[in-house]
Amino acid sequence: MFASAARRSLTGLIPPKIATPGAVSSGTTSARTQAVIDFYSKLPKGPATEVSGGIRGRYFEGKNASGKPIVATIAALFLIGYTIDYQMHLKHHKNGAH
Repeated sequence: MFASAARRSLTGLIPPKIATPGAVSSGTTSARTQAVIDFYSKLPKGPATEVSGGIRGRYFEGKNASGKPIVATIAALFLIGYTIDYQMHLKHHKNGAH
């Protein structure tokens, strides 16, 4: 099962009808070899651009880097915790000690 999953994920990298060993080794004058050359000449050259996604890329890297999400998370956890404490225990002490 793993081999078929890996094969399926790699099928988009090299088109099987174009880049076959017979097409590449048949010489530089054939139409099939020219199709392979055309395909690879259209691919982008150079290193891939860095893509940082998710929460880390959005808030902690790049030009929008900030610590505000950490502060907001701490504040939200404090407010949720205090609300739970109040509802479970502190509201009973409003009118005096028990």
